[in-house]
Amino acid sequence: MKNSLDKKVEPSQNHPMKTPPFLDMLSALVAAPSVSSVNPAWDMSNTSVIELLDDWLSNLGFRTETLEIPGHPGKTNLIASAGSGDQGLVLSGHTDTVPFDADKWSSDPLRVTERNGRLHGIGTADMKGFFAVVIEAIRELPLDQLKQPLVILATADEESNMCGAKSLRDLHRHLGRHAMIGEPTSLKPIHMHKGISMESVRLTGQSGHSSNPDLGVNALEGMYRVLGEVIRWREDLQRRYQNPAFAIAVPTLNLGHIHGGDNPNRICGHCELQFDLRPLPGMRLGDLRNELNGRLDSLLSDSGLQWELVPVFDGIPAMETPRDAAIVQAVEQLTGEPAGAVAFGTEGPYLNYLGMQTAICGPGNIDQAHQPDEYIPLEHIQPAINLIQSLVRQFCLEPDS
Repeated sequence: MKNSLDKKVEPSQNHPMKTPPFLDMLSALVAAPSVSSVNPAWDMSNTSVIELLDDWLSNLGFRTETLEIPGHPGKTNLIASAGSGDQGLVLSGHTDTVPFDADKWSSDPLRVTERNGRLHGIGTADMKGFFAVVIEAIRELPLDQLKQPLVILATADEESNMCGAKSLRDLHRHLGRHAMIGEPTSLKPIHMHKGISMESVRLTGQSGHSSNPDLGVNALEGMYRVLGEVIRWREDLQRRYQNPAFAIAVPTLNLGHIHGGDNPNRICGHCELQFDLRPLPGMRLGDLRNELNGRLDSLLSDSGLQWELVPVFDGIPAMETPRDAAIVQAVEQLTGEPAGAVAFGTEGPYLNYLGMQTAICGPGNIDQAHQPDEYIPLEHIQPAINLIQSLVRQFCLEPDS
């Protein structure tokens, strides 16, 4: 397929500048700290980013709603809509970034710095740059002529607990039919991704003096048995489930953290194992937890240990949007790239739950996210603008034409 996104689009003389220039928008978004983290010492509000987007989109004529997220003070979603109907286009992104170590950056992470054809700054790729691209693209379009609605979503805490996307899911509102999330994919469309589950196995035994094992029940020795069972379960899952569309065609399970005991001469009374599971589409998180629960129950029933399997967080379901979905086919045609699969999670499952069909495609590369000197290549910006404009024309301005 031919890539149609490289053509330079000249600014229209008929539309006055209602928002800042692209670089000014990106600079303002990057300069507004919005870290989300499971560590309260790092966690921040995203309100300053939402306020910028609300102001710019309101100036373009969008109806905007800022929605505080119940149970998460300082966290806010934005729904901005133009036009009316039930088959519109949704362009979605998250407003938060991961924590960062400023001393490891070559320049100030909260200031956009251009070097070697790249715009560096925290969130430039993941994914504040996408919002600047979207606004740059749509301000040159005749939004007063929409035949189907255009909706811009900006969410909170994608990088930590997905409370923004889950809050939208819980509204049960129909926001549109076709959705694209602008996660950094080097402008290559994605139609499915693995899920994420992080689990904790906690064993409680009985401490005692190490000189007499009969005085206690050793949780570390019990965890040795659990480790073997979890590895056998992983092997079983990988025999049962494969999908060659993924670079790693099987579900993965990473043993990430273990801690137990407090002294060599004391029988270990408590031990905890944490692991990361990445299931394929079609593997339900609840079913997997039930399956492991059953295996551990059989394994430990006569051990004298108390145990529990506790999710570290709720998890992110795997996502699969059919290849024949209109949004997937449109992004494939416009980029000249076949839709693929990735191992990282997105908010796509929550949008699909609301009745949308979701593709993932955006400027920047996931390899540059979550690390010092994050950047978006300058060469991605104009093709991304063209992609957004083409999608708005196809689904909102000229549907069924």
